[in-house]
Amino acid sequence: MQQFTPVYIPAGVPTFHMESAGESFRKSVSLLKSIDSRFVCPDDKLLSVDAVRSFLSGLEPDLVVFQNLTFANAAYISEVLHECSCPVLLWTLREPVIDGGRLRLNSLTGAYSAANTMRLLERDDFTYVFGSPDEDRVREEIEASVKAAGIKAGMHDLRIAAVGHTPQGFGFGRALDTDLLGTFGVRLESIETRELIDLAKTYSEDEVRPFLERTAQATCGLSQTPEKNRIDHARLYKAYSDYVNGHGIGALASRCWPDFFTAFGTPVCTVLSLLNDDGIASACEADIYGALSMWIGMKLTGSPVFFGDPVSLDEDENSMTFWHCGAAACSLARRDTGAVVGVHPNRKIGPAMDFGCERFGGATIFRIGRDSDGSFRMFIMEGEGLDKPKQFTGTSIVIKTDTPCRRAVEESVRDGFEPHFVVANGRIGKALEALSAYLGIPVYRY
Repeated sequence: MQQFTPVYIPAGVPTFHMESAGESFRKSVSLLKSIDSRFVCPDDKLLSVDAVRSFLSGLEPDLVVFQNLTFANAAYISEVLHECSCPVLLWTLREPVIDGGRLRLNSLTGAYSAANTMRLLERDDFTYVFGSPDEDRVREEIEASVKAAGIKAGMHDLRIAAVGHTPQGFGFGRALDTDLLGTFGVRLESIETRELIDLAKTYSEDEVRPFLERTAQATCGLSQTPEKNRIDHARLYKAYSDYVNGHGIGALASRCWPDFFTAFGTPVCTVLSLLNDDGIASACEADIYGALSMWIGMKLTGSPVFFGDPVSLDEDENSMTFWHCGAAACSLARRDTGAVVGVHPNRKIGPAMDFGCERFGGATIFRIGRDSDGSFRMFIMEGEGLDKPKQFTGTSIVIKTDTPCRRAVEESVRDGFEPHFVVANGRIGKALEALSAYLGIPVYRY
């Protein structure tokens, strides 16, 4: 994978108060380096267009933090945009002293000049923060933008696999390779479920024993699943793992029903569960944009995410239940029950996961979806994961939302969002909004 390179451009002119500018420069470098040690920072303030050009020479940034250290005219940001195609974070400094005397920095006017130029050049892939380096909110905004830029850069190396096709009526999960590559920089591979089923059938019991042992260690009650299904699950797990490792797959969207019940006799649910714990974002029902959303959530939080349907509301508690058939990562299970193995709720065949999730202190519900004209958009809603037992057969999590849950449901249903959502363990809404800006797709906040 390519090295992520964020770059700091402290732009200004020498006719303003250089003592104030110098102090802000030093504090800004310290803040940026504490957020990400990979920040490339100049040794001193960049007080001319030539200085900006010279500093950028030879660099290939994945994010530019363009700070108006003092006022700087549009030529400064124009030089950056000429040299760099990456996302930009515009940073305005707060005026340090208001005493009826000299204007020390005039950073805000410079920000308007830079943003106006970006708008005229149709460069909307930027975020904006106002404030001094020692403000907590400024740190939070910059951290979110850096994380988002890292995700966007990482997409260049992401390869998603479509395992089979979406079932009839689930077309919202289908994706074209050109759409994924054009908007996200992601490459798409396709393989038929038949190919992985046929591969699974070739493995001996000895070959799949490590995969069976891995499943037994991660779950509770696997021994209650018939032996044939346990062995066939391990065969599938090895087939998927071999394919993922052999093709450099970072996320996948797999068809599940009816193929694995009718053609193989064992569901793929628990395989997807374990792959999620193995760090491979794995969505069921062949939802490719769901898998991409899962990958983003996993990268932003550093842990597996829940993937499922909104199925129930409790207006008194202001909560929503998200559920799916049984493919949630084992590590999400409640500690008092563990990752219980059961059967698929409709087909009554196992192994499939059957547990409630451990509470999330903070939670973010989101997905990348498509609008009626085919353009992309992002759903975001935040809240708190509650300490709740399993709600239905399968896997479930209950989220108390920050906004009125019924209103959010009514509005998002009218807005026509897809029925699959990611629930991430952590409040990552700011980073998702920044990512949406860098990708050029609108946000729907509920």
